[in-house]
Amino acid sequence: MAVHCETMSDVRREIDRLDRELVKLLAERQGYIEQAGRIKGQRSAVRDQARIEDVVQKVLAEAEKAGLSGAIAEPLWRLLIEKSIEHEYEVFDKKAAAE
Repeated sequence: MAVHCETMSDVRREIDRLDRELVKLLAERQGYIEQAGRIKGQRSAVRDQARIEDVVQKVLAEAEKAGLSGAIAEPLWRLLIEKSIEHEYEVFDKKAAAE
């Protein structure tokens, strides 16, 4: 639930607070991406199109319940997923090189 703001300073303070929380959550998500890169046995398993679509559909369902525009949620999550896959490839390749 959004805090009622009277000034742009109030709005900016709340956005900054949320950004700090989002960074923490994204760092936690990245940790799981890194574990996936360590666990997966084959590089070809890193990109899983069915899983991508499953994640996007779940996000869109949650977005609708929370009042977040799908026009914001879908492209944002697709970008997040793509950047996560790039990171997972890096983790996987580093693990493979060390073996």
